[in-house]
Amino acid sequence: MRSQPRKPISKESSSAVTRASVTFPTALYQALEEIARLKKVSVAWVVRDAAERYVAEQYPKQAK
Repeated sequence: MRSQPRKPISKESSSAVTRASVTFPTALYQALEEIARLKKVSVAWVVRDAAERYVAEQYPKQAK
């Protein structure tokens, strides 16, 4: 699956990311795959987008 083109991560900003491993129920993962397919992005992009929205909703003053 191809994701949207993104700017390369510079060496300075690469330390600002953290990798996580997440386990999803099969039906939820299939829904994430379908959303990603329709938006033409990766599942990782969909998960990051959802996480950012959740944090912004739960902690509006801390959201970027």
